[in-house]
Amino acid sequence: MRAALFAVGLALLVAVELGAPTRDPFGNSAATAGAAATNPCERATEEQKTTLTRPADLLLLEMPDRAIWQRPDDIMDKLNIADSAWVADVGAGSGWFTIRLSQRVDPQKRGRGKVFAQDVQQEMLTAIDRRVRREGFRNVVTIRGDDESTRLPRHVLDAILVVDVYSEIAAEKRIAFLRDLADSLKPAGRIGIVNYKPGAGGPGPECRFPRSVVERDARAADLQLFPTVDLLYQYVVVLGKEPSKARAVSSRIVDPAGFQTCVSCGRTGATARA
Repeated sequence: MRAALFAVGLALLVAVELGAPTRDPFGNSAATAGAAATNPCERATEEQKTTLTRPADLLLLEMPDRAIWQRPDDIMDKLNIADSAWVADVGAGSGWFTIRLSQRVDPQKRGRGKVFAQDVQQEMLTAIDRRVRREGFRNVVTIRGDDESTRLPRHVLDAILVVDVYSEIAAEKRIAFLRDLADSLKPAGRIGIVNYKPGAGGPGPECRFPRSVVERDARAADLQLFPTVDLLYQYVVVLGKEPSKARAVSSRIVDPAGFQTCVSCGRTGATARA
């Protein structure tokens, strides 16, 4: 009972901190007409995609049973996320996964590892900043992306997590989006695309992609497919760089010591090793 009341209170607090419209996480336009004929997710107009952030929506994100059916530890294990890793939470929203990533890479709260919480809504990032300060984490950096780039640092990340965001990206921009993510990975890094399964029920949206859509886009983006994780209501498509492309960037890995960021202002930069 206490856990449920805590979750309700936390969600209401985040809702008060946000109090802003929820937009397409990557600022994309409506999908092309060809894709709209085959996928109901692509038929939504910008007006239909834009809704007010309601406390009920945040309650869904923060309910105490989410960890049971989403199995965040299993997802992080599959992406090889370990102590001191550098990871990103793309479309971070209220920060539910950001906090768990921070705990995974820095369990003692000593400032080790790095978690980049990325979103296009400044209201979300402001709420995450407050949340991580309140909970005592020192390894979270918020980054504001836009419709052209995630603005993540390049070639430094061990893993990137994209939870319940992929269906909101316009069809003509999904391949470029995957390539953008891949450019931020270390050679052996992993991307985890978490989507709700069509027809599987649960708390997710009506607009759901079959995993074959993600796999098709990944092949077009020249990414390597790894075994998929099957959850109760969702699936996780795990991606990485093709071996030849991973070797090509290994000689220009970004030096983490040279990374600089402006928290929540959307500007990041890094110094590449020669």
